[in-house]
Amino acid sequence: MKKSSNIGGQAVLEGIMMKHGDEFAVAVRKADGEIAVQKEEYKGKFSSWKFTKLPFIRGVFNFIDSLVLGIKTLMISASYIEDEEEEKLDEKKEKLIMTLTTIVSFVIAIGVFMILPYFLISLLKPLIPSYGVRTVIEGFIRIAIFVGYILLVSRMEDIRRTFMYHGAEHKCINCIENGLPLTVENVAKSSRQHKRCGTSFLFFVMAISIILLLLIQVETPILRIVIRIALMPVIAGISYEVLKLAGRSDNFLVNLFSKPGLWIQKLTTKEPDASMIEVAIVAVEEVFDWRAYERENFDIQAGA
Repeated sequence: MKKSSNIGGQAVLEGIMMKHGDEFAVAVRKADGEIAVQKEEYKGKFSSWKFTKLPFIRGVFNFIDSLVLGIKTLMISASYIEDEEEEKLDEKKEKLIMTLTTIVSFVIAIGVFMILPYFLISLLKPLIPSYGVRTVIEGFIRIAIFVGYILLVSRMEDIRRTFMYHGAEHKCINCIENGLPLTVENVAKSSRQHKRCGTSFLFFVMAISIILLLLIQVETPILRIVIRIALMPVIAGISYEVLKLAGRSDNFLVNLFSKPGLWIQKLTTKEPDASMIEVAIVAVEEVFDWRAYERENFDIQAGA
């Protein structure tokens, strides 16, 4: 029986970040073949605010923290693969770049995935007078843009390798949560799809946005744009709770609703090679005692 380990992670440049609790580790395969690993603590920008732990609110702040940590770990991985002559960014510059990148990424995401589909479907208003039908089609356009973007970027060699590391991340977590010793062989035969993946979160965001926009209808085009932006925190909060439920439940309806996100993960993950799996294992073992976890949760003696 699969049991959630609460490990999270993401692929970075030529490596993987794994996070458990307040600790995260970035493991990177350097040009000389050595695996460099950096372990740090990250409590989140809003960890001291008690109300941010409340259901349907925590998802918004966790999403922001994920963006910040994601950019931070990408910069860490980049520092290991840049030329040795290049100096690393100092702390102030790093924080500035992280802040600007987070803001720009958020604005672009809202524009491309929330506003653009609305403008595209508005062009069809003479042919499709029903607001409800247009809203549903708008949702499918949003999903199509997302899938098309993934297909486009996956043609780039660097992105393809990142998707392979993404697959290694999932395989490691699945290996542990199925009670198997964390070895290259066991990880390789594990699934590269996982219900708690950020890709599934993004699908839930797009699916739930269709439902909410059908329920909350406004008259003018300006208000329709405003409501799409204003609902983003609500959509993110609901999506996060659905993602958490999916990660710990094998309910038929939950699994059914999770399937489209898992299908999309076939695009955002690729089969890793053994060297990538080794990197993933190093990242896991820096922040998580998988042997103790398996002894506690499975009726087996976890091996080395």
